[in-house]
Amino acid sequence: MDLSKLRVGLVGSADLIVSDEHTARSVGSGRAAVLATPVMINVIEAAALAACEDLLPEGFESLGIHLDIRHFAATPVGMRVHATAELVGIEGRTLSFRIAARDEREAISDGTHQRVIVNVARYIERINKKSAS
Repeated sequence: MDLSKLRVGLVGSADLIVSDEHTARSVGSGRAAVLATPVMINVIEAAALAACEDLLPEGFESLGIHLDIRHFAATPVGMRVHATAELVGIEGRTLSFRIAARDEREAISDGTHQRVIVNVARYIERINKKSAS
């Protein structure tokens, strides 16, 4: 597996305008009509994908395996959220990112995220075996 296109310092980003479907109330993670933490995590993972996924060899993709984040400010419906992920480490098949997210007014999250690179065909084979048992 050739990972020579990956290098520390790569940065990806992703954006989301918060709508009712993205709120804690809608996804079942709370009662408030503000950005739900699980949705924010999705935006963070999208930023990490934007940093590296197109640079992986054919037939490989990365999967999220670890998140260590803080979600410390609420974002109301109608505001844009912008997440960034910087590749800060490559150890074998594991990619480590420093993440941050902010809305139009302030920082709302920070932390770290790890992804592992997998062979898609072998991964699907393992899933199919698991489903069959």
